[in-house]
Amino acid sequence: MKNLFKIVSRVLGLLIVAFVVFYFWASSPSLDENEYAKIIQNSDVLLENKDSIFSIATYNIGYLSGMTNNRPVPKPKELFDTNLEKVKKEIKNVSPDIIAFQEIDYDASRSYHINQEEEIAKLGYGFTARTINWDEHYLPFPYWPISMQFGKVISGQSIVSKFPLANQERIILSRVEDSPFYRDAFYLERLAQVVKANINGKEIVIINIHLEAFDKATRAKQFKEVEAIFNNYKDNYPTILLGDFNSRARDKNAVVQEFLSSGKIGNAAFIQNNIANTFDTKSPFQRIDYIFYTKEFIEYVSGRVLNEFEQASDHLPVYMKFKLK
Repeated sequence: MKNLFKIVSRVLGLLIVAFVVFYFWASSPSLDENEYAKIIQNSDVLLENKDSIFSIATYNIGYLSGMTNNRPVPKPKELFDTNLEKVKKEIKNVSPDIIAFQEIDYDASRSYHINQEEEIAKLGYGFTARTINWDEHYLPFPYWPISMQFGKVISGQSIVSKFPLANQERIILSRVEDSPFYRDAFYLERLAQVVKANINGKEIVIINIHLEAFDKATRAKQFKEVEAIFNNYKDNYPTILLGDFNSRARDKNAVVQEFLSSGKIGNAAFIQNNIANTFDTKSPFQRIDYIFYTKEFIEYVSGRVLNEFEQASDHLPVYMKFKLK
């Protein structure tokens, strides 16, 4: 009996040690922190020369997983290849000068280690600003079955541009305070990515965000942080704030209402009594993605939700044409 107890104790001890080792290895980063924010210039792409009308888009690309996204279902490589080709085709057709992405993968098992940013930049975007917000050796999600877990993830937010980019800031927003430690260790960092684009000799500030999806109180706190960043630039620069706000336009208590009701802040592709939805793409039922801009410096030309991207992601892009005053 004593020998059996010793054997069981040793097995349990080994299992605990193995679990602890796995936990710390899996939740540790693959990259150095100095790689978490960088600007890349593609020397093979010529600088864009345009007249007075420019364009920008925001797109939560959902790592090209379509409507499968976080669901524990098989995601064959063909799904990602097809969605990438679909996105590249539609980007060629619309040809925004600048695109801000959220949930874009750079090196992830879940998307077959394709650098999605690089593939899209090949369409003629000579400048890229990259910010990493998820860097895990092994992400054990979805929890079950194990065969559906994401594994290695290096993902984040990117801005690709036909105009030069500079002065990038990677600003970490508040985390969910009451999240269990084991969940928090594997959870992504919510970011505000700030960069300046030089458009025909004029600097504009672009703020690309992806706010908390699951905790409303944290999202409200993050919105206030983002608002402070926006206010820091809005009086001195043409400023565009865009991204996935995870804040519903029809929810009267949503944090985004503060910007929706502002007379000084413009909102692209948005009509209050006929709101164009961006989520989900199977049957769009809510608007949570936005492009806001400073009316003092930016003249709105036109905008729309790009429904033609269909189900390459679970979000639809928002697009805006504008002039600089």
